[in-house]
Amino acid sequence: MEKQFIPKNIEIERLIGSLGSGKNGPCCIFFGGVHGNEPSGVIALEEVFEQLKKLDILINGSIYGIGGNLAALKEGKRYTVTDLNRLWTEKRMRAVEEEQYLAENQDEVELLAIYNLVEEILEKEDGPFYFFDLHTTSSETIPFITVNDSLLNRKFTELYPLPLVLGIEEYLDGPMLSYYNEKGYVSFGFEGGEHNSLDAIENHKAFVYLTLVFSGIIEGSEIDSSDYFQHLADQAKGVEHFYEIYHRFEIEDEGSFKMNFGFENFQKIKKGEQLAVYNSEKVEAEHNSIIFMPLYQSSGNDGFFLIKQTKTFFLRLSTWIRKLKIDRLLPILPGVYWYDSKKEKMLVDLRIARFLAKPLLHLMGYRTRQYENDVLIIKNRESSSRKSDYKKEKWY
Repeated sequence: MEKQFIPKNIEIERLIGSLGSGKNGPCCIFFGGVHGNEPSGVIALEEVFEQLKKLDILINGSIYGIGGNLAALKEGKRYTVTDLNRLWTEKRMRAVEEEQYLAENQDEVELLAIYNLVEEILEKEDGPFYFFDLHTTSSETIPFITVNDSLLNRKFTELYPLPLVLGIEEYLDGPMLSYYNEKGYVSFGFEGGEHNSLDAIENHKAFVYLTLVFSGIIEGSEIDSSDYFQHLADQAKGVEHFYEIYHRFEIEDEGSFKMNFGFENFQKIKKGEQLAVYNSEKVEAEHNSIIFMPLYQSSGNDGFFLIKQTKTFFLRLSTWIRKLKIDRLLPILPGVYWYDSKKEKMLVDLRIARFLAKPLLHLMGYRTRQYENDVLIIKNRESSSRKSDYKKEKWY
């Protein structure tokens, strides 16, 4: 069992820290404490900024640390009324962008404050821009990365010696980084460990330092980046594969859920094994699988996820399919239509186009889905990816 150490209530300013100027290089934006019961990312960012100032090394670009849900952090709660990391929906953000949104609770006030600060940064700096959200989990875990499935994200995240989990955007509505990913930026989340573990801060710090090296903002030799790389590799215990989420156990708002004790991320489970109790009924595994992010806290609607390892062959195949833009041919098939003239979304009549199964859509890059009766609305992030912004970067 890891040591418990982090205070439950912390009070910070919105801007945790900033260094450099993006007028001559990339801009990395890190978020900590988007969930108020996950303060280790905030603490790690404070320590990184303090250390970078002491080292007085060359910053080739700019670095920003942004506090998430300040009110919830102060109370030590995941959120005050509504989950800040589920508020960034397409409809709400359209109103925010058009300055027609009126916040109804403190969590929505936090959203507006974060959005406005990021807009100031995007206006001030030249980029390319990178967005990273530092989180922890309610169960013990090795560190890992959650990746919205775009080729840009995949290419950058492959630099880390960590397990990479694809497809979470398909199951969650309104995560903050999905909003910025749909704007075309490199954006993904890093889970550093269990909420109150000492390791989580060290893992977050290692992740931040490596990210600054991978993005070209600082030189690896200035901070002994190989040590941070090895630290994360050791923490990940050799689990460095791509995984894919294929199932989410959702908790209804009034549902009573209790996870069975002792499950950890990436733990193998057997068919028939009891996982939880939901509304007084046993929840058992329907087949052998791998459990992911089991819920061991009182708030949240995600009971657990199930994941499977993604084979290298299919990753390469999907890269080839997306680069050739084969999906642009789909509307010539029966039951498939463009949503509008922008050609960013498609309508799929499931009564006709039954051939468009989930694995085929995933290969083509379609993971964001909406259902309207028998019609599926799908969106591919590849068309909005700002590839030209990153093509001169060393990692690209």
